[in-house]
Amino acid sequence: MGRITRAVLIMGVLFLAGACATAEDWRVWLDHNTHFASGDHGLFSLRNEKDGSNPRVTRSDIEAARQQNWWGIYAVSVSPSQIIQN
Repeated sequence: MGRITRAVLIMGVLFLAGACATAEDWRVWLDHNTHFASGDHGLFSLRNEKDGSNPRVTRSDIEAARQQNWWGIYAVSVSPSQIIQN
């Protein structure tokens, strides 16, 4: 593979990887050395949508978030009556 082709390919991959994140997303991600605080945090984020529609939050999620110091831009807010009992 030629040098120019390789450079264009790398730049394309970097552009596509960064094009989905907002400036605020980048700021939060750069403040932490990982994308998620833990596996629990990652699974919670996959289970809940960014817009907050149809949140699924359990008591163990709340406790894990406190203990593991989860972070993020899109907070999932629920009322006490919406929390799923484990």
